[in-house]
Amino acid sequence: MVGMSLTQALHRSAQQKPDELYSICAGRTFTHQEALDRVSRIAGGLCALGVKPEDKVAILAQNSDLYLQCILATAWADALIVPVNTRWNRAEIADSLDEAGVGVLIVDDAFVELGHLLVSDVPGIAALVYAGAGESVDGLPSIDQMATDGPVIADAHRCGDQPLGLFYTGGTTGRSRGVVLSHNAVVTSALGFAAMRTIGTESVCMVSAPLFHLAQFSGWVAAALVGATQVVLPAFDPVAVMRLIQDHRITRAVLVPTMLHAVLNHPKAGDFDLSSLETVVYGGSPIAQATLDHAREFLPAAGFLQVYGMTEMAAVVTTLLPEDHVGDLTKSAGRAAPHALIRVLDPGSGRELPIGSVGEVVVQGANMMTEYWRRPEETAGVIRGGWLHTGDAGYLDERGYLFIVDRVKDMIVSGGENVYSVEVENAVAKHPAVSQVAVIGVPDDKWGERVHAIVVLRPEMSLELGELQNSCRQTIAGYKCPRSMTVVDSLPISPAGKILKRDLRKEFDALSLQR
Repeated sequence: MVGMSLTQALHRSAQQKPDELYSICAGRTFTHQEALDRVSRIAGGLCALGVKPEDKVAILAQNSDLYLQCILATAWADALIVPVNTRWNRAEIADSLDEAGVGVLIVDDAFVELGHLLVSDVPGIAALVYAGAGESVDGLPSIDQMATDGPVIADAHRCGDQPLGLFYTGGTTGRSRGVVLSHNAVVTSALGFAAMRTIGTESVCMVSAPLFHLAQFSGWVAAALVGATQVVLPAFDPVAVMRLIQDHRITRAVLVPTMLHAVLNHPKAGDFDLSSLETVVYGGSPIAQATLDHAREFLPAAGFLQVYGMTEMAAVVTTLLPEDHVGDLTKSAGRAAPHALIRVLDPGSGRELPIGSVGEVVVQGANMMTEYWRRPEETAGVIRGGWLHTGDAGYLDERGYLFIVDRVKDMIVSGGENVYSVEVENAVAKHPAVSQVAVIGVPDDKWGERVHAIVVLRPEMSLELGELQNSCRQTIAGYKCPRSMTVVDSLPISPAGKILKRDLRKEFDALSLQR
């Protein structure tokens, strides 16, 4: 074996702490040794179904302990995993499965019916497999049955630069792309994260965000590397999150800003003992300062750890450690993780910019993707000169802290001035009536683009544009303040918890055309 392997952590934990808990889910518990045995048998069952080296095995399911075992078993069987976005529609899922060349599709109870339809949609799918907790349904091969009675096979020790799987991007800026990540890339990213010393062998970690998203996937791998216990939540629910933290004395949780917002603002937020929580990992999208302040008041014993990253970098690029959450540093994305390098370039000339100058953030490291699956031109468009171009606009300070000011495409040019939507959103979110906000640029005859705020208000509160503008002027320059505002009941959210500004722009473009 040369290079890192996803399964090596399970081998190590089964050797060093075989009888300690590996996972807890829906009343089931498995030790590290039990998990190892089940993974080897599931891998044998997959091979008995005809899975061969380099084959693609997709999983369309809610989070579960079986989901984790299927990921490991796929690598054990020398195949590639393709986690499926559970919030896509049938056509989107079928398109990705067909593009990836999936031969086996694993589904749980929530997706058995859809699974049958997908088999008819995608000719390449040779087998549909059931991964629910009960006995098999519709006569399908059962993962749980494989884990009990399947043949034990040796680990193929797929590793190094060999692909681990295809991970489809969230699609917030267009059609989703299949990101090919190697074993080296995923384990390197997780090792760098674990090196931040916010997770240990005694940690009890909650898997609460969807596993098809690299933020949670990488978080799970990092926890597995140190042999921590994983408590798996099938689907996010604020009350379920708080109950699991209380009942299992969870010490570490991944909560993207929208999830954190939902927990903090739930009517039962004060009904649970959350004092065991030592670390809250957040990221995926910028967090409003007001939300962060509220979270720190609500969870005074917890440290907050921000992660900035992307699927193309196996999730982790920078970290803002709990001790860095002071003063203006709370507005930063932190510093490069041990495995990553960062530069800021002029988007036009490609030259490196001086400290404090805003440009495009480019990153490099052994955690970089191999390619976009079957898209060589798009791959060449983002990986240039050995650096991955993120599409994010930001700057570095003199100590190496990265400040993300916007997506390059989200920057608003109003009256000849560059306005960064994230900065405006932070100012808007400080108003006590505002629950959530998204800021976009909309066409304007006078200004070219005007700053437009789309806000969700707190219950039984109201807000006028003038009042919001006066509030924002306390924080940002007048030309950056919203010139128009729309109040909505909710904002469109991607499966990764990001606000879909693309959808908001389409909606406002359509309204403009109707006028």
